[in-house]
Amino acid sequence: MAPARLLPERELICEPATSSRTFKREQYAVDLCVCGGGLSGVTTAITAARQGVKVILIQDRPVLGGNASSEVRLWILGATSHMFNNNRYAREGGLVDEILTENMFRNPEGNPVILDSLLLDMLGSENNIQLLLNTTLVGCDKKSDRLSSIQAFCSQTSTDFDIKAGLFADCTGDGVLSFLAGAPFRIGAELKSEFGELFAPSAEYGHLLGHSIYFYSKDTGRPVKYVAPSYAIKDIEAEIPRYKTFSVKEMGCQLWWIEYGGRLDTIHDAEKIKWELWRVVYGVWNYFKNSGKFPQAENLTLEWVGMIPGKRESRRFIGPYMMKQQDIIEQRYHSDAVSYGGWSIDLHPADGVFSEIDGCTQWHSKGVYQIPFSSMLCSEIPNLLYGGRTISASHVAFGSTRVMATSGNNGNALGMAASLCKKLQVDPVALLGKGNMQLLQLDLMRHGQFIPGYKLRDPLDLVLECGEVTATSEFKLERLTADGPPKVLTRSLAQMIPLPKGPVPIFEIDVQAVEDTTLTVQLRGSQQPYNYTPEVLLGERSFKLTEADSKLRIDFSTDNPQDQYVFLCLMENEAVAVCTTSTRISGFMTVEHECTQDPPPGIGIDKFERWTPVRRPMGHNLALTITPPIQAWSPANVRNGVARPTKRANCWVPAGYPAKEAEVLTIRWSNPVDITRVVVRFDTDFDHAMESVLRGHPESCMPFCVREWQILDFADQLNDGLPSVIYHETDNHSAQREIILPQSVHTDAIGIRLLNINGGKSVRGGVFEVRAYTE
Repeated sequence: MAPARLLPERELICEPATSSRTFKREQYAVDLCVCGGGLSGVTTAITAARQGVKVILIQDRPVLGGNASSEVRLWILGATSHMFNNNRYAREGGLVDEILTENMFRNPEGNPVILDSLLLDMLGSENNIQLLLNTTLVGCDKKSDRLSSIQAFCSQTSTDFDIKAGLFADCTGDGVLSFLAGAPFRIGAELKSEFGELFAPSAEYGHLLGHSIYFYSKDTGRPVKYVAPSYAIKDIEAEIPRYKTFSVKEMGCQLWWIEYGGRLDTIHDAEKIKWELWRVVYGVWNYFKNSGKFPQAENLTLEWVGMIPGKRESRRFIGPYMMKQQDIIEQRYHSDAVSYGGWSIDLHPADGVFSEIDGCTQWHSKGVYQIPFSSMLCSEIPNLLYGGRTISASHVAFGSTRVMATSGNNGNALGMAASLCKKLQVDPVALLGKGNMQLLQLDLMRHGQFIPGYKLRDPLDLVLECGEVTATSEFKLERLTADGPPKVLTRSLAQMIPLPKGPVPIFEIDVQAVEDTTLTVQLRGSQQPYNYTPEVLLGERSFKLTEADSKLRIDFSTDNPQDQYVFLCLMENEAVAVCTTSTRISGFMTVEHECTQDPPPGIGIDKFERWTPVRRPMGHNLALTITPPIQAWSPANVRNGVARPTKRANCWVPAGYPAKEAEVLTIRWSNPVDITRVVVRFDTDFDHAMESVLRGHPESCMPFCVREWQILDFADQLNDGLPSVIYHETDNHSAQREIILPQSVHTDAIGIRLLNINGGKSVRGGVFEVRAYTE
């Protein structure tokens, strides 16, 4: 039996009456004060702390995550948009990727309570962070134009806090700190004429996006009665025009369109909005249980209803640059790009659930777009940074930039900016200078941030100086065996293939027809090489099929005009099935024609086809033969500066493992170097949306991710002539592995040995990047 824990002795406290008292007061002084503990605040704080910045994070709720927490239960999403757009390999990098990958590993069921514990675990593991939960920002002080301190209050401990800092990041959602500090802001929708945004909303869609409250149901296995509270809406069919779309099969954030508040003050009327949403939710549940129209609801009970709404829009603060519709649709270039987005421009009717029109209008761009650092600064208050949904953006652009994974991605940039400001002893605006911005972008990419259009060229990386990078084998796309399920072409299907500029190879596929028919095969590309919108027809062939199995030889006799992913498209034909393979490969996938985005004229949005993947365990690659073979998975890719597929596969993939002889990537220098740290980036499938809650996933580890691997030193050979193992990991599931070696290694060659992969024998997983440092 464990010994009894000794409790501290306390003396009796007796205080006489007095005219008044004050709360206990504590004071802190830090480098960075982050206000708000949603995803943007969490990523800002952790990223800065890992770079040696002393951080304090105040959060007015008992948990972290904001709309992602168990209090609201919205899934974390961003550029992937549930994989319903053309943004392939678009999941956010850096700390957002780390959070989502770790949540997938611990919590594939999508339990929001587990996500709460994960965020608390990650933040609490950082020694440089002081976390204050249940602590509300109530005031701030300025000296001249600079913030000097903030005041906060914790209701749970009756404690006042005075917090001094050199930098402040406002991640409060409503921009509470920026508001109190006097920063300029906007609320509401701009007119078309102000910025030339043709999608600027009409009166039925303006003024603001509203709040939503979610609920969960549970099947008890026996009949459950329900008595609605007096404040529940009595007549759902009379008050909610879209009542016919309600279904007892939906719950949680699948009912995001139970929304209200777009014509109110979404800050000061938040409690009024919450009560109205409760009226709706409890009224809808009463409708399910007691209207007699939903017999399938007999055994259901109302398990959970949100206590606070998920808020979408309030204040947007003004920075040196304001994001606009054109930045998103035209995918404009920014020299100070530090992040990116890819969610649709997603505007909702201001009347929300009480509107007769659709719950949202979503228009996508043809690819991801850059977000500049100048949209995250306050020009008037030089030590204030904007985080989360408060960044400088018009109402239309905000419709895309507001989502959580994008906000978390911006938080990566804010945390790294705080670190660089401390190092250089400058304010954030100084980072807009070319030299400083290049340093910020370099630091971000070193730590896994993907910035579209930029490559990591790290002057400290020894691998860039090496003489050669070789491997024991290299995957070449020559033949994929037909050992997968046949795929009927009920929708057009395309194999995405990373193809260099030049002659297009000859393809062979096996098909099965159930009647005499004609199959059309097209080769398509994109206008922009970094996009995945198959809008340019490069070639077309038609094949007359009889009721039998056929092997098709597809020779387009054309050239690919640029390095890009091309689409080998088998056009819709329900009389035809194509043979597939069970082999899965990093940077290689199939997509199907889901729909055509066809916006009305005059709103500045492009019309194009959306081709989207089918999630595993389906979504098989085509069984095919390619002549000559495509060599897109070279070992040289590990030092090309891009750690995910873009217009190329950008990874080394060995011919196959596990095998009798493990696959080894060898990096060799002409003269010996001293290595103290090695960074390796594996493939955690950047196309997977990894929804954090509600939607469960069949995998906890991404199949392309290397599970067991080693770092070898070829200069230190054992008695049998084999290189020595200086690091060995047996159970990896993460993208970036940064290995601090126990002692400096003096060598002219190291190796990365791959021993096993999470996906098993049918998967060819890749290594995107290897870097080595002397520090």
